[in-house]
Amino acid sequence: MEMETRGSRRVNKRIVIALGGNALGLSFQDQMTAAGRAAKIIAGLVRDGYEVVVSHGNGPQVGMIDRAMGMLAAQEPDLAQAPLSVCVAMTQGYIGYDLQNFLREELLRMGIDKPVTSLVTQVVVDRSDEAFANPTKPIGRFMDRDEAAEWERRGCRVIEDSGRGYRRVVPSPKPVDIVEIETIRSLLDGGQVVVACGGGGIPVVREGCRLRGVSAVIDKDFASARLAQMIGADYLVILTAVERVAVNYAKPDQRWLSRISVEEARAYIAQGQFAPGSMLPKVEAAVEFASSLPGRRALITLLEKAGEGLKGETGTVICA
Repeated sequence: MEMETRGSRRVNKRIVIALGGNALGLSFQDQMTAAGRAAKIIAGLVRDGYEVVVSHGNGPQVGMIDRAMGMLAAQEPDLAQAPLSVCVAMTQGYIGYDLQNFLREELLRMGIDKPVTSLVTQVVVDRSDEAFANPTKPIGRFMDRDEAAEWERRGCRVIEDSGRGYRRVVPSPKPVDIVEIETIRSLLDGGQVVVACGGGGIPVVREGCRLRGVSAVIDKDFASARLAQMIGADYLVILTAVERVAVNYAKPDQRWLSRISVEEARAYIAQGQFAPGSMLPKVEAAVEFASSLPGRRALITLLEKAGEGLKGETGTVICA
């Protein structure tokens, strides 16, 4: 595999793999099955010599926890509703738990004795980010119109999500900084596989020496792009439900994209080619990473095609 030099040390290609929260399922059993399937693919990339950091979404999971904690608070008057930032932290814990254990198991099956660590990760956002006044991030499961109307009566914002039903939406500010970035770098440099920035990271704002959680869910693709930039990754791999990105999607003149420049991707974004809350943030995050330094590339593809995509055989690659 192609190598490069960082400082005076010759190292393997470093990649950040962003797993979607929807792909991890809605139940604990579904998640275990999905995490096990993902671990086989990711372990194969480690075997091939890549330095790997895994991030993941948590849209369905954080909505489930937020709803469950709300129901508990309603039944137990002495218990306050858990803040959304705490719900994000909970998803980092239990999703990371599954991923690190399945990854460790698959690596050992391959004869690779490499530590895997999942890290509770805080991501700094700007308290003045306009996202706080315009919630757009879907969380929780899909609902029908009647259930969505009930959430609206409770004061929550609900949107129709890409023809798949209705979902709650919450603020999704852009990531500014990653608090535990030096720990992530140290773990990578020590030869570990790292699971970090789960669910986009726990959203916090700085108040002097204190970090205060805020009610939001950071988009995992933007957090992954920021993570990839800060650790000096070569590739950002965004996994989704299609093998390639398309323009004119679901129209007679639909066209799949294999390799496009940052400029072409920006033009397609300006044309409104990608659905908000679906493919749009993935392409925007890919552009953000690919344009950050010469030689950086972003890949959008299926989990099962990640290895082939990194070899240039499939997927949509965005580069400068």
